[in-house]
Amino acid sequence: MASLKSLRLRINSVKQTQKITSAMKLVAASKLRRAQEAAEAARPYAERMERMLGSLAMAMAGREDAPRLLAGTGDDQTYLLLVCTADRGLCGGFNSSIVRGVRLKVQELQNSGKKVKIYTVGRKGREQLRREFGELIIEHKQGIGRRGPEFSEAEVIGEQITSMFEDGQFDVCTVVYNRFQSVMSQIVTFQQLIPFTSEQDKNKDEGELETSDSAYDFEPDETLILEDILPRNLGVQVFRALLENAASEQGARMSAMDNATRNAGEMIEKVTLEYNRSRQAQITKELIEIVSGAEAL
Repeated sequence: MASLKSLRLRINSVKQTQKITSAMKLVAASKLRRAQEAAEAARPYAERMERMLGSLAMAMAGREDAPRLLAGTGDDQTYLLLVCTADRGLCGGFNSSIVRGVRLKVQELQNSGKKVKIYTVGRKGREQLRREFGELIIEHKQGIGRRGPEFSEAEVIGEQITSMFEDGQFDVCTVVYNRFQSVMSQIVTFQQLIPFTSEQDKNKDEGELETSDSAYDFEPDETLILEDILPRNLGVQVFRALLENAASEQGARMSAMDNATRNAGEMIEKVTLEYNRSRQAQITKELIEIVSGAEAL
């Protein structure tokens, strides 16, 4: 049986931990509201741009002068995975779920004979992936969105990916992130960036035809518009992924710290009960010794 001193130390230690987890929960809750508003505000713009580019892509289908960001290289042997995670932990399974999805994707591609390269954004993703796929990581960034994601940061990543594509370093680029659904639920999402594909294309592949009342007139020319819009869309979609990740991270951290706080409370009750029983047993033992000594006299 543990000594009373060790039990007291354990109770005090858990109480200190409970204060920290409770404070972190409150901080995450305050950050979550702003991050969720930013993510939800970015969705209509990103989706509208994607829809407009989808219409442009349909107009350019089959044309030889289609931009390479739209048409691709004509091959799909080399894949670049842009993996977006957090720089910090203590957010439940937020980082692990993304890494788990990436690990399965890499194994699937390698089993199909494809070459895979990984671009990590966030310290936690790199730390977990380099244990198994260290030789596949070609680029890394951390400290992105420390005070909240900014478009300039996403634009730099987009420009770097575009430059790598123009240099022929990969054929297909996919961004991996957690899409925020609720505090309790974040969905690991794989979104292909290069060559560009829209949700309409995916629905067609799945046999679902999506109708739209929107009609676009392009001036001066589809090719010129696409050459300007496609690189910009890359930055927009990366920015959207960073915003979704920021909201998902705070939601996961809030949920994890809430669970940790409740678990600490239960542990305090359990250890306090054990402490009281041990103390009662010790007092009883001392009383028995005193009474026995008195009777012996």
